[in-house]
Amino acid sequence: MTDTVLDRFLRYVVIDTQSDPASSTQPTTEKQKDLGRLLVDELLKVGLADAHLDEHGYVYATIPGNSDKPVPVICFCSHMDTAPDFTGAKVKPQIVRNYAGGDIELSGDPSRVIRVAEHPELNNQIGNDIVTTDGTTLLGADDKAGLAEIMTAAQILVDNPDIRHGTIKILFTPDEEVGRGVNKVDLKKLGADFAYTMDGETAGHIEDETFSADGVEIGISGVAIHPGFAKDRMENAIKIAGAIIDRLPKDVAPETTEGKQGFIHPVGVTGSMEKASLSFIIRVFTEEGLIEKEAMLEAIVKEVMAAYPGSSFHFEVTEQYRNMKVVLDGHPEIVENALEAVRRAGMTPVLGSIRGGTDGSRLSFMGLPCPNIFAGGHAFHSPLEWVSRQDMEKAVKTMVELAKVWEERA
Repeated sequence: MTDTVLDRFLRYVVIDTQSDPASSTQPTTEKQKDLGRLLVDELLKVGLADAHLDEHGYVYATIPGNSDKPVPVICFCSHMDTAPDFTGAKVKPQIVRNYAGGDIELSGDPSRVIRVAEHPELNNQIGNDIVTTDGTTLLGADDKAGLAEIMTAAQILVDNPDIRHGTIKILFTPDEEVGRGVNKVDLKKLGADFAYTMDGETAGHIEDETFSADGVEIGISGVAIHPGFAKDRMENAIKIAGAIIDRLPKDVAPETTEGKQGFIHPVGVTGSMEKASLSFIIRVFTEEGLIEKEAMLEAIVKEVMAAYPGSSFHFEVTEQYRNMKVVLDGHPEIVENALEAVRRAGMTPVLGSIRGGTDGSRLSFMGLPCPNIFAGGHAFHSPLEWVSRQDMEKAVKTMVELAKVWEERA
């Protein structure tokens, strides 16, 4: 078994672990356990005797501490599933060795090109080894890069007892991409004080802030009647749904916002003349902003419904996750230690926000404060996804340095 971070990554990406939002099981797809079993086998071979896969698809393991003082127990976490957005079956990883610059054409589908103009981070990769797909699948760097990095760091810590560190927990989760990554996690069994997801993008970046997120389901009951006798009587639920979508402000959409701007985003529409359903996600960095945008959406629905007196609607909001910064600000050492580890790994740290969420968002509110560390991947959820070997190696070094920082500062 070869054990460089690149070797591990190439082993993991060829295993199809796509999760399924339509499934009610946990994990949502049994094939995620195929990778889980492989990871457990490798962890056992590294020497982590308690490594195991539970019935819900979670992998747990412990790197025993070797410090002579009490050190907080930290956890490194990554997810095993890949996104439903694009197929992750039959991945054929390609390696562009000693990248010389320029656009990268993908051999399996020449119409797909990773263009420097659209992926400026490529300008920082000259001379590096870049892993892509052949253009017919996603790569799965989100988050198999994180898995490979954690596994490699674990091996380094076990093989080098002169590196002093506290007890370190490992957690690999299923179903992160469908919002259920921590639904069945056993935090008591995990036994960590703080955690880090290895699930970010650009090398050197640490994220301590995510969106706050809700889902909204709108159900519309129209007035159905034979179209031949519909004059002044029919109220078509499909048209009502269309009118609601048409009235959404154009400047409050994912495609028109950036930075700290939030959005209202329709993600599903189904309907007949009698009944229609609309699914939305609301994303804002503050709780107040969520309430404001949900009120905006409900006001639009009420305005539209006023023109259809025979019809009715229901409007249901479901909490999805919250901005982890609220929790992390109460434990500044978690982020400070990560920034110091990035410096020691030879990079200038960049602290930022994620226009999205991670397992760490929910873990933070479950009592396990958890910022996000870069894993090196780019263009997630698409066939243009890529990662460099050197950036994965930088993530491994950051984790090893982070273990040392926690021990030194304990």
